[in-house]
Amino acid sequence: MSEYIKQLKIQVASKVPGVKFQDKSALEVMILKEGKAVLTIRDEKDYIVLTTSDGNSFKYDKWYTKPEHLADTVKVYIERLK
Repeated sequence: MSEYIKQLKIQVASKVPGVKFQDKSALEVMILKEGKAVLTIRDEKDYIVLTTSDGNSFKYDKWYTKPEHLADTVKVYIERLK
């Protein structure tokens, strides 16, 4: 698993209660809320790509976006699903 994804998982787990993670590969992890996949995170070398459950993708330059800041973005997205 990439170091960026490891750090991101730690940050998301501490900021968003009730989420679980399912590792799809060494470079991809799925975030589950109440048993449903809500977000897929993929490490693509210089970028992190977030794909929502409805198919929208968002690309972040991982050298400028720290895991703790991206975790805040994930938190806002998951909270809006309610």
